[in-house]
Amino acid sequence: MKEFFKKINLAFVCALCFTLYALAANAASVIATVNGNPVTDTDITSRVKLMSKQGSTPTNNRIQALSNIIDDYVRLAFAENFKATPTDSDLNKEMKNLESRLGAMDAPTRAMARFSLRAQIAWQIIVGRTIIPTIKVSDDDIQAEKADLERTHGLPVDVTFVRLLDIPAAAAAKLTAPKSCDGAIGMAKSLGGDPQKITAKEYELSPDIRERIAGLPLLTWSPVSDRSVLLVCGKQKTKEYGNLDEIIKQNAIFKRAMFTADQQLKQLRRKAVVIINDPTYKGAI
Repeated sequence: MKEFFKKINLAFVCALCFTLYALAANAASVIATVNGNPVTDTDITSRVKLMSKQGSTPTNNRIQALSNIIDDYVRLAFAENFKATPTDSDLNKEMKNLESRLGAMDAPTRAMARFSLRAQIAWQIIVGRTIIPTIKVSDDDIQAEKADLERTHGLPVDVTFVRLLDIPAAAAAKLTAPKSCDGAIGMAKSLGGDPQKITAKEYELSPDIRERIAGLPLLTWSPVSDRSVLLVCGKQKTKEYGNLDEIIKQNAIFKRAMFTADQQLKQLRRKAVVIINDPTYKGAI
């Protein structure tokens, strides 16, 4: 009977040791907690894989991965206050789109991608409900957004401009604001130049030409670059233009809203209870 109890006690001790070992191993894998939510080494590895698929490979990728996970937990916690919960339908749709772009993922990476998407969608709901309605943009903001679009892609407009090549800096300094396109051409000729008058769709122009005319006021000579100057005579919207002005305005509002949202996220992050268990990840907060 004593031998039996010795075996029972030995088995209990062994089981207890195994349990304590398992708990210790699990605790060791918890790199951080965010408002009580554990972030494990496996979570960070999965986020690094996701970042890599998305083309983000910073040198401190594991620290950045933890920082991103912290942000997602903060977003979700704040969204809960407004009951900003993404529907399964929206989440599944975005997940399908993500997988079509990034390709197949292993189970942990897919779970991390779904967690990240849930946080992103919830945050977008928050931005739409609480921030965008408060944003006001000026005409200058809208013009800046329009000029940026001109530089990067070009607008669906027919643009007529004068290009004067091989002009010395001294001659360019004598160019003054003309009253018309013909006046600009006459002025250039009087200085010995051979101006070219060109009409083309803006989005078909070369990037360097778009860069120089983006935001340039009509009938205003551009600065000299590569011994050439440009002057925009006029722009005419094409049928493709449609409601692009409204889209440009909405883009300007969205950019301002996202800037405000980033500032709010930083404030929420400072209030979050983040505990880093591994000192090598201190840079994540």
